[in-house]
Amino acid sequence: MKKNKNDSIKFSIRKKLVFIMIGISSGMFLMYMFANTFLLEKYYMNTKVKSIISAYNSIDGILKENDEFDDTDIESFTELCANTGITLLITDETGYVLYDYGNSQMMQHRLEMSVFNQYGNDSGKSPDNENLEILEKNSKYVLQKYSILSEGNGNKSEYLEMWGIFNNGNIFIMRMAVENIQESVRIFGEFLLAISVVILVISIAVGDIIARRFSRPLIELTKISEKMSELDFNVHYEGNSRDEISILGKSMNQLSNKLESTITELKKANNELKNDLKEKNEIDEMRKDFISNVSHELKTPIALIQGYAEGLQENINDDEESRNFYCEVIMDEASKMNQMVKKLLTLTQLEFCNNSVYMERFNIMEVINGVVNKCGLMIEQKEAQIEIHGKSDVDVWADEFQIEEVITNYLTNALNHLSNGNIITITVTKNNDTVRVAVHNTGENIPEKDINQIWVKFYKVDKARTREYGGNGIGLSIVKAIIDAHNHECGVYNTENGVEFWFELDA
Repeated sequence: MKKNKNDSIKFSIRKKLVFIMIGISSGMFLMYMFANTFLLEKYYMNTKVKSIISAYNSIDGILKENDEFDDTDIESFTELCANTGITLLITDETGYVLYDYGNSQMMQHRLEMSVFNQYGNDSGKSPDNENLEILEKNSKYVLQKYSILSEGNGNKSEYLEMWGIFNNGNIFIMRMAVENIQESVRIFGEFLLAISVVILVISIAVGDIIARRFSRPLIELTKISEKMSELDFNVHYEGNSRDEISILGKSMNQLSNKLESTITELKKANNELKNDLKEKNEIDEMRKDFISNVSHELKTPIALIQGYAEGLQENINDDEESRNFYCEVIMDEASKMNQMVKKLLTLTQLEFCNNSVYMERFNIMEVINGVVNKCGLMIEQKEAQIEIHGKSDVDVWADEFQIEEVITNYLTNALNHLSNGNIITITVTKNNDTVRVAVHNTGENIPEKDINQIWVKFYKVDKARTREYGGNGIGLSIVKAIIDAHNHECGVYNTENGVEFWFELDA
């Protein structure tokens, strides 16, 4: 079956899967880049704000429980500052330092600038022009972000700073360094780009491997479906996995087996239908031939009977001898017609299997001797010499009555065509599980053009001679039908001085 150009695969599943893997990897890379560029800085800052507010709440909670510091409180403050990276300074209302962690002098300066000099204001700018941004302000504290440019190298340092008053009246300031998140974002973006290229290459390779493994059974199923479309069901899916593709393959195997079985049955039914039609045509032809042959065979005796009967009726010859001759002719022709009808009935029964074969074991030599004795008068009239060769105790499996009919046909046929010494030889030979019976008569050979036709009913080699001895061309047809019913062979061949007919039976 030729493939249509439109049916060719433009985008295979393998390519689609590779493209999907590339698309997923690229999409994830773009999502990471977007998050890194637009969201990471905000997230980082929100985390730091939450961290410093959480530190304030923890310290304020400790101070609520104890009016004065003890060693345990100091240890708690120190651990909290160390874990969160906070620099802390706590003073009383007069500015006396109660606790400090980190650079206390710088923190005191920042506290003085923020609280005691009251420069923290809503404008977001400090007196020394620091870049200041207030993030949150309430009655308890002020949370602000500020950055300082170093005079030496021009680097920018950013801090989160919270100052205010605890619930117990102590003044505090705490500061947390904030990294330059923009630089981190840039570095992380470069790293992400590099690693994404590597991941993309790996994804393409892995995607191709996965696509190959995934598409291989689909390609196999496609080839199987193409074979099935060409009515070739010898190819089956061999996969043994437990996924949906394997289930589909097994379903296709079942479909292939069912289709093969169905097509086989259809071919068988079609063949039987053809045979039935052929048999019907053969039967029609046989019926036509039968009617034609019977009509032809009956035409001559009926005409003779009618002619001689009319002669008797009109008294053409008054003498008694002539009347007796007329009567003998009529009786002889009637007898020939009676024999022909009987043989036709026998042949019809054999050909249409209405006469079953009764298998029994018997001595074939005894049957041959019986037929020879039964035909003794005809043998004397023909002055024939009968020779029988073979052992006297040869047994066969067959229908004795039908085999007697075969031997009788062979012997009478030999007697009617006897010449050149008038010798008939009957030979019985046993070969393994088969017994062959052959009847040879001296005389003229059968013409080669007729030797394969003599088994056809009503066929006559020498019509004049056959008419002379009363033959009708049915006897050998009966022989063929009987031997076929026994599932064996029969035949004939010419010899140097005559003709030999033979048949075989089970020993």
